Amino acid sequence: SYLGDRSSCAENGSMLNFTSSSAQGLNSTCIGKLPLSASRSVCRSRTPHMGYSVTSSSAVSAHTTASVIVAVVEGRGLARGEVGMASIDLKNPEVILSQFADNTTYAKVITKLKILTPLEIIMPNTACDAGNTKLFGLITEHFKNVTFTTVQRKYFNETKGLEYIEQLCASEFSTIFMEVQSKYYCLAAAAALLKYVEFIQNSVYAPKSLKVHFQGSEKTAMIDSSSAQNLELVTNNRDSRNGHTLFGVLNYTKTPGGSRRLRSNILEPLVDAETINTRLDCVQELLQDEELFFGLQAVISKFLDTEQLLSVLVQIPKQDTVKTAESKITNLIYLKHTLELVEPLKAALRSCNTPLLKAYYSSLEDRRFGIILEKITTVINDDTRYTKGCLSMRTQKCYAVKPNINEFLDIARRTYTEIVDDIAGMITQLAEKYNLPMKTSFSSARGFFIQMNADCSTLPSGQLPSEFTKITKMKNTYSFTSADLIKMNERCQESLREIYHMTYLIVCKLLNEIYEHIHCLYKLSDIVSMLDMLLSFAHVCTVSDYVRPEFTDTLAIKQGWHPILEKIAMEKPVSNNTYLTEGSNFLIITGPNMSGKSTYLKQIALCQIMAQIGSYVPAEYCSFRIAEQIFTRIGMDDDIETNASTFMKEMKEITYIIQNANDKSLIIIDELGRGTSAEEGIGICYAACEYLLNLKAFTLFATHFLELCHIDALYPNVENYHFEVQHVRSSAIKKEKIAYTYMLSKGYTEEKNYGLKAAEVSSLPPSIILDAKEITNHIAKQILHQQESTPEMMKHRAVYHLAMRLVQTARNSRLDSDSLRIYLKGLKKKYKASCPAAERNDEQ
Repeated sequence: SYLGDRSSCAENGSMLNFTSSSAQGLNSTCIGKLPLSASRSVCRSRTPHMGYSVTSSSAVSAHTTASVIVAVVEGRGLARGEVGMASIDLKNPEVILSQFADNTTYAKVITKLKILTPLEIIMPNTACDAGNTKLFGLITEHFKNVTFTTVQRKYFNETKGLEYIEQLCASEFSTIFMEVQSKYYCLAAAAALLKYVEFIQNSVYAPKSLKVHFQGSEKTAMIDSSSAQNLELVTNNRDSRNGHTLFGVLNYTKTPGGSRRLRSNILEPLVDAETINTRLDCVQELLQDEELFFGLQAVISKFLDTEQLLSVLVQIPKQDTVKTAESKITNLIYLKHTLELVEPLKAALRSCNTPLLKAYYSSLEDRRFGIILEKITTVINDDTRYTKGCLSMRTQKCYAVKPNINEFLDIARRTYTEIVDDIAGMITQLAEKYNLPMKTSFSSARGFFIQMNADCSTLPSGQLPSEFTKITKMKNTYSFTSADLIKMNERCQESLREIYHMTYLIVCKLLNEIYEHIHCLYKLSDIVSMLDMLLSFAHVCTVSDYVRPEFTDTLAIKQGWHPILEKIAMEKPVSNNTYLTEGSNFLIITGPNMSGKSTYLKQIALCQIMAQIGSYVPAEYCSFRIAEQIFTRIGMDDDIETNASTFMKEMKEITYIIQNANDKSLIIIDELGRGTSAEEGIGICYAACEYLLNLKAFTLFATHFLELCHIDALYPNVENYHFEVQHVRSSAIKKEKIAYTYMLSKGYTEEKNYGLKAAEVSSLPPSIILDAKEITNHIAKQILHQQESTPEMMKHRAVYHLAMRLVQTARNSRLDSDSLRIYLKGLKKKYKASCPAAERNDEQ
């Protein structure tokens, strides 16, 4: 068996052919430690022509937080474009399998990998052979700071993958076999991934211990990595450490698991209205029941990282060391601490009413929580618990096991206590001998040492006695040790090693007894992280006036505002309305520079994402059509890394949108065609708009090309909006200035030459401004005015809008018969008003 026989572990290094070389070419190789965790290092074999690993110096910082390893494999021949993916978080014993058909852009693969934020990506060595390099090239291009490793193709074996899953998958998740048994590529990826993790971790997962689930791309909305960056969903573009992001606005979570769940939900919002409304019901109850909110928050904040705890508990180390012993003891204490919180969590949920919270309460009634805790308390002291402070935690580990279970352990602990008492006594004697205010201190790195607060002038000759060594000083605090104290620390460590070894044997025996029940912790970690996220959503509503969203076939936001801007400004930003329907699904937005176009566009996308993850939304009222994809084209920066000019970057992004958008997409385009000449820019914009107009996608298109506004004459589903500005004349300097209102109004902007007005307030010389105005006026006179709409066009548009409003009323109306009659009369009146006079006379 792969799991049970430890003798088979010795051959892992020779069996696996992992290779590493520089990104510059396949001929150069390097051997080094894998930057996976401080506790392990792996030396890869030298086989330069088999594959390579890509890392960069800037990868070091990424590795401090990243802990996900992903295996990716693509079908060959006719199956090209079918991609299998398997990932595991080294801090969370959960294997996520994915398989999907992707087009030539591999957008789904790149987006999925961006969301996973991998520490390392492994692929078959055949992926970088001639003719197979497209996916390989895209991954290495997008993930320059991630370790990339190629593995022999034979380890991507779907049969072996299914065997691994059968051996390792916990019984609760056994339905996975039905989902994945015919998905060969994700099984192949799982085989290589699990073998590789065993190799680098130097440990195996216990049988029936892993949570394995299949995650298709159809259950969540797709947000590509460029859009996530443009919208600042999880990372601020100016400063990555800055919390001014959507994640920063919503993150009031108390546990690492809750924070991770919130992040992944923001990057992959839900598309199922029923699931979203279930979450919203919970948030509503938490807001209405103050006792439930504060009761749950108090319990949830005491939970540790349950997923990481599970990950350590289900791994069986191949070698028993002092470090593994100490880790197992620590994690058993954490497990006890976690299980003791189940009852308080149940008590907090007892009076809840919503179906999801009731389901969580029922899940917590699982008998296995009590069984595990009972088994633990037969061996572990009742007062042993998780504490802060390294010395306190060390004491908890030493005395974790109850007395009279192992006689030798009791003797070793008495010896340890005596040594610690001797150290304290020795330091007291030294303090009396030199008449100095010495006290005993402890750190995990130095062990016991002496600390003293004293001014240099109070010391004899301004120095500490020669008996003391390793002296460090910070302000008036001295830290030092002595030769005798170093020896006592060594004795203490030796005694501690004995204690840990004997405690470890008892803990291992206990863990073997509880392994069969431990899978209930997957359920617990899921409940805790979800409750933490829902509490966070409720908390946000107490800070700002958010409203519960509805889900219809219309995007309607009444007085909505930008959530991140509110956090930055510390006051409510200017709010605006938004209205898109199937009949008016394309908004063209104009207005001067700095009038608020970009902020407004981002605000719509952020509100859409907030609604689809189950959060309340910054508005007075809001209704959303669920978006299956969210695309953005924002920004005008060159991309130096890929040697792409502003224009080429624009073209890449709009091409990606055109290739991937569908009728259920939300598309945000902020400026297009500005990187080339005005004539070409207008042409490209017009052509792109006409293509997107054929879709039923909701599109918001901000532009400075006022010529584009006249497209509404040909397409009745286009609406024009603009941001208003006011002109303020200063009597002192006799100049007219623009005052920004940030208010959105119907129609297109009447402003002319607002670029010149913006230039006037800059430091450009007045002579240049004057020349620019003359040249602009001269060119403007040469441009022919657009023809006004003909009566036929106006009638066609009026009929179209009437028909769409009638369809919408039939679908969504909740009006009684009298109100409906009044509404329909209003529609008729509006229709007549928008028709040409001649046509109205004919109809009358």
